[in-house]
Amino acid sequence: MSSLPMQVALMLGETIVKVIPVTFVLAAVFTVLEHFWACNPGAPWWRKREIITDICYWFFVPVFARTMRIGLLIVGASVVFNIHDADELIAFYDNGHGPLSQLPLWIQALLFLVLSDFMLYWLHRLFHDGGFWKYHAVHHSSEEIGWISAARFHPVNLLLGTISVDVVLLMAGISPNVMIWVGPFTTFHSAFVHANLNWTFGPFKYVLATPVFHRWHHTSLEEGGDTNFAGTFPIWDVLFGTFRMPEGKLPQDYGKDEATMPKEIWGQLSYPFKQ
Repeated sequence: MSSLPMQVALMLGETIVKVIPVTFVLAAVFTVLEHFWACNPGAPWWRKREIITDICYWFFVPVFARTMRIGLLIVGASVVFNIHDADELIAFYDNGHGPLSQLPLWIQALLFLVLSDFMLYWLHRLFHDGGFWKYHAVHHSSEEIGWISAARFHPVNLLLGTISVDVVLLMAGISPNVMIWVGPFTTFHSAFVHANLNWTFGPFKYVLATPVFHRWHHTSLEEGGDTNFAGTFPIWDVLFGTFRMPEGKLPQDYGKDEATMPKEIWGQLSYPFKQ
């Protein structure tokens, strides 16, 4: 086996090894939380009808995202900065570059969170419009939303969304070292907002996205599916008129707009290309 395929295989293996303990921790945490503070009554997450599909996504998405992110960073450095040598690539991205890399790491991490959430807000709205919806519909197809539903994304949605935003910000000069802080936060928070929890954070609901905030987004388009596009900071929805959290009411039904979506992962991955 040549060195490149070996390195790719090792990278994929490392990704899976990192995902396994994280999965066990999240499963333990949300099993307890969802038992005491469930938003909607029903079976626990491990007894959901499409649990196998969600588990497949849970391990497929990190591997796909990491592979594509690295690939796009290499292509971007080659095309934009004319860097082709492997050692030069590593040195270029290692600690960031340009003015942004000179900022304290915690400021870079904060900038990364805010800028990426702002861009993803608008990209999320784009995916709800016209021809892009068929890719994003995969994420909205789950009728039983739980923490493990967070990874149910079509690769095209990932590529044009989170992955591209990450690549743009890293190419702009932010150090990849911010992922030491940002990565664990985004992983936990993504699982958190999809968890079956009735938490709203009261007056702080405008500061950080909560499960109830995001579960309204997973209801039908008539109920709230065209609101609450922010992934982390609801202020974007407040500013641009898409915020929805009715007082004294909890979201109930999910995935109704995509009732014809296949239930297994391979059918969902091919679904958009058949439309």
